[in-house]
Amino acid sequence: MHKDGPASSGSSPVPPADALLSDAAAPAALAQDLRPPSIALDGLFQAIGEAHIYTDAKTAADAIPDEAPADLMAQYNLARQRPDFSLKDFVAQHFTLPERKTVSYQRTPDENVRDYIVGMWEVLSRPPDTQVAYSSQLPLPFTYVVPGGRFSELYYWDSYFTMIGLYENQKIDLMRDMVRDMASMIDRYGHIPNGSRTYYLSRSQAPFFSLMVDLLAMHDGQVAYTTFLPELQAEYDYWMDGQDSVAPGGAYRHVVRLPDGTIMNRHWDDRDTPRDESYPQDIATAAESGRPKNEVYRDLRAGSETGWDFSSRWLADGHTLSTIHTTELLTVELNFLIPHLQQTLAHAYDLKGNKEEAARYAHLAEERISAAQRILWDERRAAYIDYDWKKGESTSILSGATVVPLFLQMATPEQAKAVSETVRKNLLKVGGLIATERTNSGQQWDSPNGWAPLQWMAVKGFNQYGYDQLASDIAARWMGRVIGTYEKSGVLLEKYDVVNPYISPKGGKGGGEYPMQIGFGWTNGTLLGLMNRYPQNTRVVLDRNPAADQPSPLPLPPMNAYGVQSDADALNRYTQPTVTLTPRPVAPTPTLPQVSSVGASAPTATTEVPPAPAPAQATAPATPPTEAPAPSATPAEIATPTAPAAQPAANAPSTPAAQDATSAAPASAPAASQPAPSTAPEAATPPTAQPAPAAPSSDATAPANQQAAPASPATPPQPAQP
Repeated sequence: MHKDGPASSGSSPVPPADALLSDAAAPAALAQDLRPPSIALDGLFQAIGEAHIYTDAKTAADAIPDEAPADLMAQYNLARQRPDFSLKDFVAQHFTLPERKTVSYQRTPDENVRDYIVGMWEVLSRPPDTQVAYSSQLPLPFTYVVPGGRFSELYYWDSYFTMIGLYENQKIDLMRDMVRDMASMIDRYGHIPNGSRTYYLSRSQAPFFSLMVDLLAMHDGQVAYTTFLPELQAEYDYWMDGQDSVAPGGAYRHVVRLPDGTIMNRHWDDRDTPRDESYPQDIATAAESGRPKNEVYRDLRAGSETGWDFSSRWLADGHTLSTIHTTELLTVELNFLIPHLQQTLAHAYDLKGNKEEAARYAHLAEERISAAQRILWDERRAAYIDYDWKKGESTSILSGATVVPLFLQMATPEQAKAVSETVRKNLLKVGGLIATERTNSGQQWDSPNGWAPLQWMAVKGFNQYGYDQLASDIAARWMGRVIGTYEKSGVLLEKYDVVNPYISPKGGKGGGEYPMQIGFGWTNGTLLGLMNRYPQNTRVVLDRNPAADQPSPLPLPPMNAYGVQSDADALNRYTQPTVTLTPRPVAPTPTLPQVSSVGASAPTATTEVPPAPAPAQATAPATPPTEAPAPSATPAEIATPTAPAAQPAANAPSTPAAQDATSAAPASAPAASQPAPSTAPEAATPPTAQPAPAAPSSDATAPANQQAAPASPATPPQPAQP
């Protein structure tokens, strides 16, 4: 079994476990039962799974009992002896489901894909947890983002790719809080579990914590490394536990020592029972295997620790889940992530002034990189391939994991060139990179599915080795698939069929143990990063999917006026001295005429009645004398029919109408996304009179500057008013 408690020692900038729980509003005195529900409720939990009380087996592991496990089991064992016992009624009476934000997010008619991503941060964010008695949830002290769908807790390696999006949106506080949540779990449990549930504590996931610190350091600087050094060290100690005692050709937990003495790592789980979140499925898989059940359970659990649950990479026959043998494999990702962790420790110790430890970890990193390049490179496949350490040979299964050494800048130039050619030839499809070459396995981490983390690591990896065109091509294909699906469905998904030329609004058939999930943290985060890095590719994709690029209308003011806070500048403006104005003299108001009882105004002796106006002449308007000079008028008041049109300045920009007459907008660009052309005003230029429309000419070929016909005498220009 794994060792509970912190693995690091000495002073730490991260608060101790009880303080973290207090910050999360969870009483420090409330000791949480860290046993998974399958152990704490042994017998009852199995019965719930066999009866399929819940459609999703994970729901049973997340359900909250209403009393302590021992008391509840006593009630259950007594109640089930009655002939009228109903398990379904018992569960309904004694269990409640955790409150969740249901991810049924639908795009509004005017929401584009960027707005969807920004809006989903709020939907997928969870506030600091309050510890709930008898719940399987591990309380976290800071705000965090969940993946979405059935995944309502924090997950380890998912979170790194979600943080990419938080970094792109400059939500640094939220990103930092997630790193602090990871650190708090290392302090309390000695490692970062697969997810923040008790039933995930017996394993971890691919160790991305050091990359999270890298990402945070991009904003916070070197203090990120020194602050989280104790947790980085504890993370390393967890993965390397037993390295000094394991014999050549043997293994202990995550450590494998090859016959030549080389130390490598494998995936592992400290339990060998069915997974709580997939309890009935695991029982069925083990029953079909013909192998010792505890071996099958351990390999299924270790397969979940890879993050690729599941893939033909872990299957001995390439297609049957019951042949899973994860613990016998040295995987590409894990054995290149460990030296990255060693490099990070070397850097952090150097910052702390501990030159000896810095040099030691730098040397360990060099040794591990060299070993991984030698053992995991398959010359025959021209790619990095998982290694079966018991058989002493490569598995020969090509997967997207071959890009990870490039992503971490640990491949040789020759290996990087070979990988670029292999990926282009075998893994690149119409919608991006497939997870593996294997088809029809029924597993979700195989063809035809593509996943956001693989696309991100491939694009970044190829960029770092100078294969920019290939990186751009992968990004464009993936964005086309994801945004094209969003155009049809209004949501982003966990994974996508990248082989089918037809874009399904459901993302594809899915595969695996559960239906397609929406949200989705790592898809949102990496898509935003790619859109920001490849604006031209993004523009092409959005032009093909105009509904995903609609401009978002801004609300009309005022909005939330009561919530606007006054800044210092505004307060200063309101505290300036008041200017006293001298009132202008006002003429006395004349006495109004009295009103008679019949409603007519009767003049008084003091009120003069104004003389009646002269009657208007009811004759036809006379033609003004031709010799009389024309009345003066400003250009704005009348238009001279014979005046030629004003000529624009030589350097004045053309008007929108002129632009429309000379060039047409690209047919592929939606009108809603085209910005209106603006015309810069000319300084010190008075408004030009617009010429009156000329009378229609019977001569269709008359020159454009022909003298206009004189206006009809029946409508002479009116004289200007004084």
